[in-house]
Amino acid sequence: MLALGIDPGTAICGYGFVEMTGSRLKAVEYGAITTSSKARPQDRLLTIHTQLTLLIKKYSPDVMGVEQLFFNRNVTTAIPVGQARGIILLTAAQNNIELVERTPLQIKQSVVGYGKATKEQVIYMVQKILHLPKAPHPDDVADALAAAICTTHCMNNIIWRNS
Repeated sequence: MLALGIDPGTAICGYGFVEMTGSRLKAVEYGAITTSSKARPQDRLLTIHTQLTLLIKKYSPDVMGVEQLFFNRNVTTAIPVGQARGIILLTAAQNNIELVERTPLQIKQSVVGYGKATKEQVIYMVQKILHLPKAPHPDDVADALAAAICTTHCMNNIIWRNS
């Protein structure tokens, strides 16, 4: 099974492809789709859609895991992130990919074993679980890989599937 994890954002949209063979997880490809802050909002979203579509066509993931929108103070950043999530969900639908949505707490629980883990703990565990030679950078990429890892766990556990 090949899972694509996404950490939505309009400036930086992290992605990570994680392959599960038996109980072994392996990072296939990971990185970030970046857009210029000088670009029009619609052009930034189009870039995310276009680049994500190309990645999906290249790797043909079985499932996509996306971090659910969570914000506690800054509504201003929540709106562009919500727009990016919309584009990501649309791209999944256009490519007929099963979608798993999880909160940041659920993803951290799945990867670290503690839902309130720090960013550093998530990065450390992602690197160890996937046997990466160095920590994924930027943080959005580590978050996307964590979402992909969580998604592989979800797909093997009927209780965790979108309920």
